[in-house]
Amino acid sequence: MFRQPSVLAPALAVLLFLQPLPPAGSRPPSGPEYLRRGWQRLLDEGEGCGPCQPEECPTPRGCLAGRVLDACDCCWECANLEGQLCDLDPEGHFYGRCGEHLECRLDAGGDLQRGEVPEPQCLCRSTSPLCGSDGRTYAQICSFQEAARAWPQANLSVMHSGPCEAEPQILSPPRDIWNVTGQDVIFGCEVFAYPMASIEWRKDGTETLLPGDDPHISVQFRGGPQRFEVTGWLQIQAIRSSDEGTYRCLARNALGQTTASASLTVFTLDQLNNTNISLLNSLNPTPEEEYDNEEEDDYY
Repeated sequence: MFRQPSVLAPALAVLLFLQPLPPAGSRPPSGPEYLRRGWQRLLDEGEGCGPCQPEECPTPRGCLAGRVLDACDCCWECANLEGQLCDLDPEGHFYGRCGEHLECRLDAGGDLQRGEVPEPQCLCRSTSPLCGSDGRTYAQICSFQEAARAWPQANLSVMHSGPCEAEPQILSPPRDIWNVTGQDVIFGCEVFAYPMASIEWRKDGTETLLPGDDPHISVQFRGGPQRFEVTGWLQIQAIRSSDEGTYRCLARNALGQTTASASLTVFTLDQLNNTNISLLNSLNPTPEEEYDNEEEDDYY
């Protein structure tokens, strides 16, 4: 596509290369290529749209949200993904257009700090879950299509609307813990299942369903954090040496059951003073290590 030169182009080109890059580890759609595409659109606007020559257009690849026409309605480019910034003004062309089944709107439901203003994002028009041919439940059609385009060799298709019926899957298992006698500890277990699952807690070596009649042990459950999920907690107050052992989270529904376990190591103050600190650190993972070990699945 030919474009007429403009005095704006040199200045915008400088901005394109001086634009600071986002911090490492940020979501790919907000990365350098994403911002450079926005600056490139400003360069193109400054030059104006010339005659459209589709044969000169580059072929976009890896477009997980599908393709849309560029600001000149000539060349195809990758559409913006769900959660990616977008241009709320239909005449704007900096961030780009949202993909199939997505619309650009202000999302005021995020984790906004006081005084922050919500930004326009691409959000899915549908909130209805569906079951994929891979047996996974997808939050809505947008996340399904993103997965289908990411793994075309899987030949994914929609089996039916609503979640897949399956045995429970433990999304966040309990973690190994150590602590000192007299302290409180909590094990957590997050489960996805449809039909909904029930959660039981047991200690290896005993047949008693916790908490039993032990007043210093309690269990709690609640639905969430997402639909078709349930989370259970086992709390042991003022732990004793006899509480040491392996605790098991058992999740079951009408289609099956699954289990995950974690160990509790209990030290007395005298034992703690004689224990290598590096050994203790290896028993309790840091929050960063726990975060790195968590997988971001599309279950909902």
